Amino acid sequence: MGTKEEVRERISIADVIGEYVQLVPAGRGRLKGLCPFHKEKSPSFQVDVEQGYFYCFGCKAGGDMFSFVQRQENLSFGDSLRKLADKAGVTVETRYGEKTSRDLYDVNAFALAYFREHLAGAGLEYFRQRGLTGETIERFELGYAPDGWDGLLKRARTRGVNERQLLEAGLMSENVESGRVYDRFRNRVMFPIRDHLGRLCGFGGRVLGDEKPKYLNTPETEVFRKGELLYGLNLARGELKGEQGGDLIVVEGYMDVIAMHQGGFGGTVATLGTALTAEHATLLSRLGVSGLSLMFDRDEAGLKATLSGLDQVLGSKFRVQATSVPNGKDPADAVMSGDIEALRQALKHGIDEIRFQVDAAVRQYGVATTEGKRKILMTLLPRMQNLDPTDDGAKEMRRLACDALDMEPIRLVEWIGSKAKRKSLSDTQMVGMSVSRGEEDHEMALLRQILVNPGLLSKLDGQTPWRNQMVGKVMLAAQGASSPEAILELFRGQPEEGLLIRLLFEGRDPGTLSRAGNEAYEQKVQSYAAAAADDIVVGLNIDSLRGEVELLKTQVGAAAGAEQMAMLRQISELQRAIEAEKRSRRGN
Repeated sequence: MGTKEEVRERISIADVIGEYVQLVPAGRGRLKGLCPFHKEKSPSFQVDVEQGYFYCFGCKAGGDMFSFVQRQENLSFGDSLRKLADKAGVTVETRYGEKTSRDLYDVNAFALAYFREHLAGAGLEYFRQRGLTGETIERFELGYAPDGWDGLLKRARTRGVNERQLLEAGLMSENVESGRVYDRFRNRVMFPIRDHLGRLCGFGGRVLGDEKPKYLNTPETEVFRKGELLYGLNLARGELKGEQGGDLIVVEGYMDVIAMHQGGFGGTVATLGTALTAEHATLLSRLGVSGLSLMFDRDEAGLKATLSGLDQVLGSKFRVQATSVPNGKDPADAVMSGDIEALRQALKHGIDEIRFQVDAAVRQYGVATTEGKRKILMTLLPRMQNLDPTDDGAKEMRRLACDALDMEPIRLVEWIGSKAKRKSLSDTQMVGMSVSRGEEDHEMALLRQILVNPGLLSKLDGQTPWRNQMVGKVMLAAQGASSPEAILELFRGQPEEGLLIRLLFEGRDPGTLSRAGNEAYEQKVQSYAAAAADDIVVGLNIDSLRGEVELLKTQVGAAAGAEQMAMLRQISELQRAIEAEKRSRRGN
């Protein structure tokens, strides 16, 4: 019978991975492509065809073709082996006593046939009363579990399916005291639940009488895990590259999903009585989902509570918004009453989760005080701190935070990227991140001139208290550099490299000059750089003095009488020093 080795002999790891990843040559016996397990723009994922292994230098994922399929399709090893064996035309025999997930899928398929067979009557009448068409009923494979204690059990005995298999699939319940086994689903319309690959994992059942609970799901089994499954995802996958542009709508019930699909909202799914989880986020991210619209029959306060409790992983991976169904209805009733356009408008104008989180923090702490601003930043930090340019959510939250707090975006990014954020946020750091209301950002201007002429570094005494941490880092590292290229080389591949290149282009822009014209331009640039550096150093001194004044102003109100007078005198002295620096600049 088939083994891993036989499968490897029949198919190449390049063919297997090539079905999921676009691979291109990367040297002898190697291929490369964009990693399917994390977002990236430059390929760090490589396949060694000769050795039969893959490895990602970005997220460190690695293994053979079997582990790749396991990870990509969320399968057990046994199922990934069987999947590849089928592809290779190899038969894999299940060992005696080995319990496989395929057994559970097959048992569920047997049960589905039984439920579908009994749909006519009370079950079909219920679905038609809810407005479902025959096509929709067929598409979602809806069925009915007849009343009675052992109808499915009796059918199973005639088809070679035993009680143990039914119990393991969650189709039977057992009385602990008597040991009696009976059908779990009785007098319920049945909703088969498939995973994203279309495998039948379990069922949800809605009672037609007054029994409790109203809804009953398959219990947790090897293949039915509520925190990993989304009802309707196997059908909604087809919409991910369509009009919705990679977005999914998340509702709360089976009938809501079915009605939304029938109404033209094919990208709709539902959780199985749980909140969206990190496992859901991982799966949806892998499937290419970019946004989630949570559509619930709740008021605005309820929607905001939902957003407040949103799993952090979900917020970091997707654009999320919450919206309520028009006219206080649930999605199914809205579709069936013809409110299609109202649903579309509701989806367009939901509460954006990122803006909500920023607004909530601002409302809670206020922006009138430094302490309030500090608490806002620390509250938002977990979502803002991912500096990966592909994380649009983190980028948008930083933008909104800067707008709300009147801060320089580049300084906020510098603080987030520094170790200082891990402990606290001092008043000095807060002042340093505030938008400069005076002249050009002198520190950046000085750095631009030093990139034009590194020799200007000798004009600095090494004691300048840089407010811009990135500038300070570059100034320290660049000591002794003889050319702009040497400075750039020090930061090759580091976050500072992009900023330095931009400043270098800003500082040197001769346009379409001739060679002679370009030489004259270079002489002017060097001359201007030297003069500009002197002026900028004076500006830095003024900025530093102003920073001290602003800090003292924030503290003077809370100081005691004598201390307050001392602070006021210090502010006055600093302001005189600022005027002196301004006069020296004009004298130059």
